[in-house]
Amino acid sequence: MRDSSHIRNVAIIAHVDHGKTTIVDGLLKQSNTFRSNQAEMEQSLIMDTGEQERERGITITAKLTSVYYGDYKISIIDTPGHADFSGEVERTLNMADGVLLIVDAQEGPMPQTKFVLLKALELGLQPVVIINKIDKPARRINEVNDEIADLFLELAIDESQLHYPVYYAIGRNGKAWLELPDNPNEHTDFVPIFDAIVNDIPAPGVDSEGSFQLLVAALQYDSYLGKYAVGRVTRGTATKGLPVILIKRDGENINSRIDKVFCYRGLNREEVDSAIAGDIVALTGIPDAHIGETITDMDNPEALPVIDIDAPTISIYLGPNTSPMKGREGQFNTSRQIGDRLKRELETNVSLRVEEDGFGYKVSGRGELHLSVLIETLRREGFEFEVGRPEVVTIMDGSIRKEPIEELIVEIPPEFMGVLSQELGSRRANLIKQEHTSSATIRMTYILPTRALIGLRNLLLTNTKGTVIMNSLPYGYEPQGPKIQKTRNGAIVASEAGVTTPYALQMCEARGELFIGPGTRVYQGMIVGLHSRNNDLKMNVCKAKHLTNMRSSSSDGTVQLTPFTDLSLEQCIDFIEDDELLEVTPKSLRLRKGILDPGQRKRAAKSSNTD
Repeated sequence: MRDSSHIRNVAIIAHVDHGKTTIVDGLLKQSNTFRSNQAEMEQSLIMDTGEQERERGITITAKLTSVYYGDYKISIIDTPGHADFSGEVERTLNMADGVLLIVDAQEGPMPQTKFVLLKALELGLQPVVIINKIDKPARRINEVNDEIADLFLELAIDESQLHYPVYYAIGRNGKAWLELPDNPNEHTDFVPIFDAIVNDIPAPGVDSEGSFQLLVAALQYDSYLGKYAVGRVTRGTATKGLPVILIKRDGENINSRIDKVFCYRGLNREEVDSAIAGDIVALTGIPDAHIGETITDMDNPEALPVIDIDAPTISIYLGPNTSPMKGREGQFNTSRQIGDRLKRELETNVSLRVEEDGFGYKVSGRGELHLSVLIETLRREGFEFEVGRPEVVTIMDGSIRKEPIEELIVEIPPEFMGVLSQELGSRRANLIKQEHTSSATIRMTYILPTRALIGLRNLLLTNTKGTVIMNSLPYGYEPQGPKIQKTRNGAIVASEAGVTTPYALQMCEARGELFIGPGTRVYQGMIVGLHSRNNDLKMNVCKAKHLTNMRSSSSDGTVQLTPFTDLSLEQCIDFIEDDELLEVTPKSLRLRKGILDPGQRKRAAKSSNTD
């Protein structure tokens, strides 16, 4: 009979792009989870199954898998590396007993490394450090070891956490070592990591003999069995058909029954008759379950502590489309349909908050990327809606209104120092640290308001020719400062509805940068480009060239237009100002003024200036 001493529950945590998912790939392949002829043996990033995860090259939602190593069952939780998805990290760490902290041998500990390690140490999880990518030409292993030691010294809750094992790996090649190898090309595998999990990570601290108890840490769905409540069995045994009580967040008790019990093996769920304390399971038959609630035996209904998630920092207006083109491209476009979909999203997206705001909703999340992933998901599902400019979520501390601030780490080549300093200076950022890196770049650490980060990434990517590396981390709250000056030029706004012509666009591109090409249907008040000056400019982009009975060698020539700038979703969100909206449909992204009629827009601007 298997017992909990042969179970290991481990989370993989790291900063983005330090190799978490690649190492999970290697553990899956080298544990013989797949047959040698299975397609997964040839794949990379096996755990990143979502469309957007593969397109963006990042992990968005935490994934569960388990492998067998000798007599041990190892459950692995692959967590996201972006700070925007840190809610996923916070809720899934509750199922682990230890963590593999992956650190890049060149970059060293980065902002998200600090965040995820702090969360792990607060929960008392045992860390195992893996310095990855030791084959990089610019690796600096000794310095990185010192930086990791400093980080543990800063974050450790008690002295025992200052003692941690360190391993070395080349995740891409499936190699790991207990000591730094003289020859990284030697033939080896991930056995040191498997041994580290078995020997350095403790067995689950659970009660095998008591009555059943489980904290719901994740939800999954399928069309066959509906909702799965996922969590670690902290006490007793989960058995098929067991009568249970669901204890809601508000203390309400709901009688339920476990229909089926599933454990994880590789990428699949396997149905089992029962699961022991320490197992990570998915239970069906409890449709009212939500993340953070307790499922427990009827005879001894005790609630486990609720999972605390950090508050959101950015909010955005999301409501039904009100443009003249509404209803043409989307399948779902009413306020009720959007509201129902957002309610479903709240069940699994624990960092999200949704409040009614007029005809639409105020959606709050952990950052621009968090919200843009949600917007892109809705768009792909056939929703049509409009979104407003992102705003920070402030809090009241007594009579003082406070806003979130962040720690920003920027790495750039020395030639772009002036551009960076000027841009961040205008956004009221305070430089607290500056250092030269081994890769001939300069790394600077700033403290700045979260609202100053809105639109910054795309701007710096353009101004530094794509060479900037920037990462941010929540740093707390401070009294709200004065408004940051608008840094963007005015917009070129269509004055007439119709279809754009090359002739009109040729005149338009002399006045700024175009966002649309010829043959595009536009409406009055739609933004078609960025003006070269600070003020908005109204132009008729549908004007046709008048025919005459005079001919000349040049007048009938083909119009040569500069290729227009096709903005991505994130760039569109960064672009809009307070009086503008972004129309989102499954086929199009259209920037527009909030008030389409130019006369009404002028009157509204005058009235806001008088106020």
